[in-house]
Amino acid sequence: MAQQLVQETLTRYELDDASITLHQDRGSPMIAQSFLDLMADLGVVCSHSRPRVSNDNPFSESQFKTAKHQPDYPGRFNSIEHARLWFSDYFDWYNHKHRHSGLNGFTPAQVFTGEYQQVAEKRQSALNDYYQKHPERFVRGEPTANLPAKAVHINPITSEEADAGMSTMVNFPTLPAARRALERENLH
Repeated sequence: MAQQLVQETLTRYELDDASITLHQDRGSPMIAQSFLDLMADLGVVCSHSRPRVSNDNPFSESQFKTAKHQPDYPGRFNSIEHARLWFSDYFDWYNHKHRHSGLNGFTPAQVFTGEYQQVAEKRQSALNDYYQKHPERFVRGEPTANLPAKAVHINPITSEEADAGMSTMVNFPTLPAARRALERENLH
């Protein structure tokens, strides 16, 4: 199912396989050789959490917390249909309406589609208008609309490592089996 999910996602959203890094825990489906081989065939780099390090998955953990703190979160689901219905509504809200602080107030859908650029232009225009009318309110000078980060890293390379010419693969605590699968595909 994990293989099918990733393959359908890449196809549905026409993602450039070479730019995709899939970060995951070390669960059985994610370290299975058949899964790693498929990801290598697709050109997807697999990144894995370090053993016994819970904070290597901050995005997933944050997602769980956000879901469980929703006012209508049922705690327990009566059936699989109940769970599917609740999460269908939740993911629609999360992706299209929830303005993430980590994305500087943009929704994931806006960032994914590039719509955030038009929204940022509108924000900047409003800030410019406010600044022109009341410059005394902006003690730090002319305001600028914040944009989402261009890249996010879980375990980034330090500048010293980059200067030393170390591989970008240092960025990811990747399993040796995943590295071997990529090497077989000549993508590493």
